[in-house]
Amino acid sequence: MVHLRLLRPLVVVSSLVPLALADYPEVNSDQCNCYLTNGSSGHYFTTHKFFDFRDKSDVAGVPALIPDPEESGESGVSSEYFSSDEWSDYWTLQSWNNSASLRSNESDSSVLMIHSLNNVYIEENRDPDADSQTFLTLRTARLRDYQSSCEFESAIRDYHFLSVRMYARTLGAPGAVTAMFTYKDPSGDATLATVQESDLEIRTVDPPDHIQYTNQPSYSSMGLSVQDATRNVTIPNKRDWTNWAAYRMDWTPDDTTWYIDGDQVASISFQTPRDPSMVIFNAWSDGGSWTGNMSVGTEARLQVQWIELVYNTTGEAPHKRDLNDMPGYFEKRGDDSCANICSIDQTTKTGTVVLLQGGASRMLGQDGVFGGICFWVSILAMALAFW
Repeated sequence: MVHLRLLRPLVVVSSLVPLALADYPEVNSDQCNCYLTNGSSGHYFTTHKFFDFRDKSDVAGVPALIPDPEESGESGVSSEYFSSDEWSDYWTLQSWNNSASLRSNESDSSVLMIHSLNNVYIEENRDPDADSQTFLTLRTARLRDYQSSCEFESAIRDYHFLSVRMYARTLGAPGAVTAMFTYKDPSGDATLATVQESDLEIRTVDPPDHIQYTNQPSYSSMGLSVQDATRNVTIPNKRDWTNWAAYRMDWTPDDTTWYIDGDQVASISFQTPRDPSMVIFNAWSDGGSWTGNMSVGTEARLQVQWIELVYNTTGEAPHKRDLNDMPGYFEKRGDDSCANICSIDQTTKTGTVVLLQGGASRMLGQDGVFGGICFWVSILAMALAFW
């Protein structure tokens, strides 16, 4: 517990934080032992990955839709990029369909949906004020005989808590869903009791300033809605999902928390996923009550400039940030498990990491006394914000 008399000096020095941000040195990820995220769900994570789709004009091109359902399901990748190690070492494109659920009484799907590799591609950014040359597109389109959709999932299937972000927008006609979510692949027959999933879903049938966040399942075996599991959120500051924004989801042992452009917009502690999971991105529709039914000839797209993650893949819960977890805590434990603490939040350059702490002596040696003071000022301010 922080003594109340400490609050006044902390408030005073927090005004120096903007100065402190400039003093964090940029480093390579292999120089970091762990990553400390900011915000109310700040935690330590061990690994960082950044996937950049902003400068890939050499593999850009929008493939034509495939009218035949069978051919669409068997299509190859849209470009050589999706066969490269850069992609396939971390992501796998999906080609399954919902034909089984169409025959089931447990689903209200009304349209054959086929995930096609043809619907994931690199596209030239033709925005008037384009801030990238290209981006990744996930497309879903309603054709005469079926719904052409797409999905890719992480090759890593044992993420055990993470912070995942994407810089993205959603465009297109009503009746589709674009999503970023964690998912535990159930063993054997899946039931509601085995579902573990945290969702960010954009429904194009909704107003463009609304987003749905959920720790699944959101309904009971009786078909009743589980209100504690889900939030329908209005995006703050008059923004909407048709514009580019940084979407962030933090899955931690206690809750799942979502941010848009750094603003926390939802947090759910009810039925937070417990077990190792994968990460999935998709754009889809099945003509059911959740997605709605797209008109023939229309389409919707999730467009992504970059994806970034910090994560753990072990069974050990990350250390929740509190005053005991400030730099020096690991040294007090007598080990080097987090000697160099880095951040992807305190940097001003997307995709890079900065060193928050690499030992007080190194900080002073690198940036001088003022840099060391600014570093500790920032840490104390972060502690106050969390407390």
